[in-house]
Amino acid sequence: MDLRKLKYFVTVAEEGHISRAATVLNISQPPLTRQIQQLEEELGVQLFTRTAKGMEITHAGALFLQEARNIFALIEQATERTQRAGQGRLGRLDIAIFGSGILETIPRILLTFRNTYPDVKIVLHTMDKHSQIEALRQQRITIGFNRMVEPQSDIRTELVITEKLVLAVSDSSPLAALPVIDFREIANHPLILFPAQSRPNFIDKVLKMCELSGFAPQISQEVDDVLTGVALVASGFGVCLVSEAARTLTLPGVTYIPLTNTPPGASADLSCIYREGDQSPILKAFLGTVREYSRQQPLETER
Repeated sequence: MDLRKLKYFVTVAEEGHISRAATVLNISQPPLTRQIQQLEEELGVQLFTRTAKGMEITHAGALFLQEARNIFALIEQATERTQRAGQGRLGRLDIAIFGSGILETIPRILLTFRNTYPDVKIVLHTMDKHSQIEALRQQRITIGFNRMVEPQSDIRTELVITEKLVLAVSDSSPLAALPVIDFREIANHPLILFPAQSRPNFIDKVLKMCELSGFAPQISQEVDDVLTGVALVASGFGVCLVSEAARTLTLPGVTYIPLTNTPPGASADLSCIYREGDQSPILKAFLGTVREYSRQQPLETER
């Protein structure tokens, strides 16, 4: 049984007359009659009773009409879902996250994408940089967000946003009363660094900036993430260099102060990474959202 015969049957049933159905289908009456007869022979039941007024559907025909309509509805649904999947509007997107990007930038991107593509299921995974790259290669994730990603031949890296650095200080510190802090002032205070793993990382960047400014920092603690670093600031363990996004961490007892006289590179870049050559429609749609967000951000020097 082919779909054409089903279409012919449904049209005849709805029109109740072979001649009218033939007109609707834009075919002549004899071939349509033969198709209906062949369908009845194939099913082994009579679908219509021929009367002087036209074609009267039988009980078996009425049941078959309902099933035929269900079949066409399923085909229409399958077609629509397939088209939406091909446009990146349906499916699953596995995203790896890590670090302070999840505090502001990534949530905004995810919200925009979810509003535009509500039928895409987003699954988030917390992974450090090396784990993200390995997961991409194993196709366990589609895209990741991280900082200071070294070039990889099979991994694409795109800059999402560049943020200035600020200094998180305890409210009990005299620094908290200052409108700005000279970067070199960090030399006089215990410094909390993060993340402790996945070198090279933000720690290496901070140490390089200190070297360029002519001092070696007094390292108080090395922790795994920005939240722990800021929490230790609140507890009086020292100061901590963080990206502007960390301002959303409004922990009691912590103030964020802008920096002056910063060395070159005193900023934090957030990038997204994905497999080279990945042609996934969902990835394409998500990258469109990421790039639009990035275009709308002011340059770091304008902030």
